[in-house]
Amino acid sequence: MVLVMAIVAAGGTAAYYQWGSGDGDSPSGSASAELTVRYRNDAPATGATAKPWLEVINNSKKSVALTDVTLRYYFTANDAAAYGANCVQTSLRCSNVTQKIGALAGSAPKADHYLQIGFTEGAGSLKPGGTTEAIGLQLYRLDHKALDQSDDRSFDAGVTHYAPSKLVTAYLRGALAWGEEPGSRTGGQDPAAPTPVAAAPEGVLFDDFHYSGPADPALASNGWRVRTDGGGPGIRGTWSAANVSFPAATGGKDSGDRAEQALQLRVTSDGTKGGTKQAELQRAEPDFFTGTVAARVYFSDKPTSGRNGDHINESFFTISSIGKSEKQSYSELDYEYMPNGGWGAPGPRLDTTSWRSGKQGDRTTRTQKLSLKGWHTMMITAADGNVTYSVDGRKLFTHGGKYFPRERMGIHFSAWLVDLPFKGKRTWDMKVDWLYCKAGQAVSLAEAEKAAAGFSGAGTNYVNTLPKS
Repeated sequence: MVLVMAIVAAGGTAAYYQWGSGDGDSPSGSASAELTVRYRNDAPATGATAKPWLEVINNSKKSVALTDVTLRYYFTANDAAAYGANCVQTSLRCSNVTQKIGALAGSAPKADHYLQIGFTEGAGSLKPGGTTEAIGLQLYRLDHKALDQSDDRSFDAGVTHYAPSKLVTAYLRGALAWGEEPGSRTGGQDPAAPTPVAAAPEGVLFDDFHYSGPADPALASNGWRVRTDGGGPGIRGTWSAANVSFPAATGGKDSGDRAEQALQLRVTSDGTKGGTKQAELQRAEPDFFTGTVAARVYFSDKPTSGRNGDHINESFFTISSIGKSEKQSYSELDYEYMPNGGWGAPGPRLDTTSWRSGKQGDRTTRTQKLSLKGWHTMMITAADGNVTYSVDGRKLFTHGGKYFPRERMGIHFSAWLVDLPFKGKRTWDMKVDWLYCKAGQAVSLAEAEKAAAGFSGAGTNYVNTLPKS
C-alpha cells in the first residue's frame, strides 16, 4: 500500500510517496535491509545550491531510535572548496536534524566528501514500517560559487519523485544498514557509532548562521528577515539585501574540522545617498522578552577597503514594535559601537542604552570609551528587575526601574552610517558568529559560550524553543 502525501517546499508543493503497512510492500527492494533511504532531487546539476530531499524508512520489526541513525550523502568538493549545509523543512523540526561535512579518508569515484545527517533525541523514533517523511536539505559552497553536481555520487538529476537510492548510505549504531559506500569499507570511511544528542531545552534560541545567502528559504523558515524597507536610522532608504551575506568564519571560534560561517553586514558608500548601502538582519517576530541574549560579534575599527573616517554605527539590539497607540508598551535594549564616534562625540565608543519609549530622551544610557576591534561576546541580561550589559564577561552598565523591558522584542543586527562626511568609495564589515538566548533566566558568559559550542559541535545550526507568549 502506498499513500500519496504533499509537502509545501521552497518554490512549490512537492508530492512524495509514503510506504504503508500493506502485505507484500517492500520499499527497500531488499528483505534484509533494516532501513531504506529514499531520495528526491530539487535542483539542477549546476547552480548555487544542492537540494537533496531524503526520507528514512524502518523496515525492521523493532522501533528504531533516530539518535542511532546517521545518513551520508556523497559529493565531490570541486577546487577543494569549503562547504556548508542546512535543513530547510521537515516534520521532525530542523532543530532535531544535525548536519556535518566530512572528507573521505581515501578517494573514490565521484566522492571525496559527504554531508552527514544525524538526529537529536527530539526527533523521536521510528516504529516498524515508520518513516521520517521528507527531510529537505541544502548543500552549498562557502565561497558561494556555483556547484557542479554532475560528478557527485549521490546526485541524480532524473529522480524528481521519491525513490530508494543506494547511493545515499544509512547507518544504525555505526553499522551499515542501507546503501553502497563509495570504494571499499577500509581506510577509515565507516562512521563511528553516533553519540546521542539531547533535544534542545525549552526556552532557548540559537543560530549558527549557516545560510547560503539572503534569499535562503531556511532564513525565513528560521524566523529572520533581511531589511529592505526605508526609514532610519542612518542614511534613510538605503537598506540592501545584497549587503547581507554568510561567508566562511575566521576567528569566531575553534571549529575543529567543522565548516563555519558568520553573518556579515556590509556597509558600502561613495559618499552619496545614491551610492550608499546599509545592512540589517532582524527577527521577523518579537520573540525575546526577559532573560539573556548573547552574540559573538566582530566589530571593525577600520574599513575593509577605502578611506577611514566614517561615523559608522555597528549595532546589536532588541526592540519592540512601535504602534500607533500612545498607551502601548515599548521596550528597547541597545549596543551601539562607533569606532570613529558620531553626533559630535569622538570615538571609539560603545553606547549601552535602554529605552522606555521611542521619544527622544526617554532612556537611560552609559557610554564606554573603548575600542572593540575584533571578536567579542556581547550579552544583555534582563532578569529580576535589572538590565545588565556586559562584554566578554565584564559588566559595563546595570540599571533597574522603569527602563526594564515591558514587552517582547525582536533581535536585530545592524550596520549603518550616521552621515556622509566625505566622497570616495569605502566598505565596512560587521560580523556575527552565533546568537544564543535563554528566556527568563540570567546565564553567565561561560554558560552561554558552552551552550553555543555544544549546539555547533553537534551540527545543530538552529534551535528555537522560546515561549510563544
